[in-house]
Amino acid sequence: MSTDDIPHVRTEIDGSIGWIVFDHAARRNAMTIDMWRAVPGACDELAANDDVRVIILRGAGERAFVAGADISQFSEERGSGSGGSYEDATNGAEGAIQALEKPVICMVHGFCIGGGLALALSADIRYSADDGQFGLPPAKLGIGYKAEGLGGLVDLIGPSMAKELIYTADWFDAEAALRMGLVNRVVPKDELESFVRTQAATMASRAPLSQRAAKLAIADHLRSEPDRQKDAVAAAIKQCMSSADYAEGVAAFMEKRTPKFTGN
Repeated sequence: MSTDDIPHVRTEIDGSIGWIVFDHAARRNAMTIDMWRAVPGACDELAANDDVRVIILRGAGERAFVAGADISQFSEERGSGSGGSYEDATNGAEGAIQALEKPVICMVHGFCIGGGLALALSADIRYSADDGQFGLPPAKLGIGYKAEGLGGLVDLIGPSMAKELIYTADWFDAEAALRMGLVNRVVPKDELESFVRTQAATMASRAPLSQRAAKLAIADHLRSEPDRQKDAVAAAIKQCMSSADYAEGVAAFMEKRTPKFTGN
């Protein structure tokens, strides 16, 4: 099934920037199971496009990034007899975003709740408008999260703050999210897209192989020692040092000009 068959998930390409847009405005972009299942295809499409250097996740409209999972489907898709299928879909979506070798930015405005926060945590970087609202509601719904699903949150903000988010199931505003380390920056809502585009353009101008090696190394640092992939990290660093981009970077520095990186 292509993403064209799913009306609420789409990709857009604007030069070196690729977008994954969650567009379910009637439900504040809440994720249906078909939307979750569409995300890996969207990731594959942008990953395969060599012109795309940076990927941005965004929600359509003015009210939300993603206001969680579509609760209207819970009794059918997330009940005791079918939860595995739903969990497979959410894990597949989050895993596909995390597996992208290109930098991934999440652009948050409005509601970023539950499944929306899980999507945001799958990105490398989170930039929020000043109207951002963040929260995890499982304690309001009787839902249990597996350790794997909470690992990224704990790594980012620490166990104590993660427990406060989950135990209270309260919503936190953008400034609180910034203080706890949940987001990288907070900007006025009317400046958010311009700011994110500028940040993405800067990233897109840098050496892709260096970014890929750094992304691998950081991910590896967060793994436990038995799961470390040191050989893969070393190979990525070696690839940087033998690349045409490395030669271009050194030459551009010596010649006092802006380098033109190709990812080779």
